[in-house]
Amino acid sequence: MGMTVSEKILAQASGRASVQAGEIIWAKVDCAMMDDLLGPRVEIADNLEKMGVPVWDPDKVVIISDHYTPPANIKQANIVKYTRDWAAANGIRHYYEFAGPCHQVMMDKGHVLPGTLVVGTDSHSTTYGALCSFGTGIGSTEMSGVLATGEIWLKVPASISIRWDGKLRDGVMAKDISLRTIKAIGHSGATYKTMEYRGETIRALNMDERMCLTNMAVETGAKAGLIEYDEITAAFLKENFGVTEDFGRFNADADAVYSETFAFDASSLAPQVACPHEVDNVFDITDIDRIRVDQVYLGSCTGGRYYDLKMAADLLRGRTVAPGIRVLVSPASRDIYNRCMREGILETLAEAGCTILCSTCGACLGVHSGNIGDDEVCVATTNRNFLGRMGSKSSGVYLASPLTAAASAVTGYVTDPRDFLKGA
Repeated sequence: MGMTVSEKILAQASGRASVQAGEIIWAKVDCAMMDDLLGPRVEIADNLEKMGVPVWDPDKVVIISDHYTPPANIKQANIVKYTRDWAAANGIRHYYEFAGPCHQVMMDKGHVLPGTLVVGTDSHSTTYGALCSFGTGIGSTEMSGVLATGEIWLKVPASISIRWDGKLRDGVMAKDISLRTIKAIGHSGATYKTMEYRGETIRALNMDERMCLTNMAVETGAKAGLIEYDEITAAFLKENFGVTEDFGRFNADADAVYSETFAFDASSLAPQVACPHEVDNVFDITDIDRIRVDQVYLGSCTGGRYYDLKMAADLLRGRTVAPGIRVLVSPASRDIYNRCMREGILETLAEAGCTILCSTCGACLGVHSGNIGDDEVCVATTNRNFLGRMGSKSSGVYLASPLTAAASAVTGYVTDPRDFLKGA
């Protein structure tokens, strides 16, 4: 019987020729990522001290201070300081601060390769599946064990095949694919399963768009989100890191067994909007009432990549933000910030009336820089719209693509970006 992508990766991690869904395995971790929010300060440091063991391999550990950078208060500053000091004391060479949200930094800096098992103290570690890596989020107790031993036990997840075929129409992006998929599966419909994105639509997506899909896989409860290795993956690895190895061996077998199969037609997909307060509360934008917007947020590890900001800038070029609308832009990493600055993308956004922020998780979580007040509405390219996620519990967050966010910034209402593209 053939294996799915996740089964092949976990077979290698456990030193076995094959594994099947439902089996319990001990797997060797290729890379462990911690952030400042749920990293060393949350029981991990204390647990290692109690066990009396050092970090198993400091070179396989990455620590990224992103949620509380730049610190908005003394408490946050001290959390970042603790994280920085602990990394230095434990010989962690791969420590990043002010570099941007952790998942984008992991991809920017080459800490993810196809076929690897990567665990992180953030649920959106599923992002790494864009590079055909089994990336998954774990808790602080589990991370303590990983740091002590370099291993973790896992139940091999069943895999769901999610097939998208057809060509996306103008104005439609990967975020729309993601939201439509989540609507079909539900916010817990893939709990402890792997979502494997397949089909001609997926193969045509650039790496930035693929990261959006795998990033949001966890919004269905998925353990991992994966896209097979192909020429797009190969080009990304070669161009950015000089990696030329062929990782096609991790792609699914023709007779791989999937627990469920979903099939979608990309050519009929309209821009999607997830309405408050659930990520699966998704509608075609044409079915949304005229909703007044107070703030637009372009950023996060979901919607602040180079392609996201470029597409938004292309729509906003020569236009201005509607009066009274706040538009915040936070590139997904410092590397992306610098590239967008060099290419004039940030200049275009600023000239349209956007406020450019540093690369941070702040606004996405409502911990600093971008909270919304009572009864305010925000259109965001982020991954969650839970009650009170970005500020007041009486506020509302509408999740959408960068193009929809940019169009909404111009009109002041939740707006179909195709209205602008028709007249471009």
